[in-house]
Amino acid sequence: MSLDKPYLDIPGTTIFDAEQSRKGYHLNQFCMSLMQAANRERFKAGERAYLDEWPMSEEQKQAVLARDLNRCIALGGNIYFLAKIGATDGKSFQQMAGSMTGMSEDEYRAMMVAGGRSADGNRRLGEDGDAQPQHQPQGKH
Repeated sequence: MSLDKPYLDIPGTTIFDAEQSRKGYHLNQFCMSLMQAANRERFKAGERAYLDEWPMSEEQKQAVLARDLNRCIALGGNIYFLAKIGATDGKSFQQMAGSMTGMSEDEYRAMMVAGGRSADGNRRLGEDGDAQPQHQPQGKH
């Protein structure tokens, strides 16, 4: 049984807590394996075969193959571990973050230089901004 998590109503945010850590353990261990050059080469030579050596869920494997980092995070991935996939692909963290927001690298950089995203709509449901109570998940009233 999971603990009460009052932070679950932060729009668009996945908190990497103990439950997420357990869910993503093998995904994150796979990512950490990419710190070794030999493993990066094996992964690049046959991504699916390398992933099949890890006891990850099929959904996690598909998210890695698609480079869907947002899905990887939802499936327990930690962004600091997932960055190893980007590095293996020759991507900067900035390029990865841009892809996660639907922005180009230049658009993402410009947003961050300008001060980042507005807090409007990025607070708890029901506070001022775009996140209104009518968007609450089932059971959150």
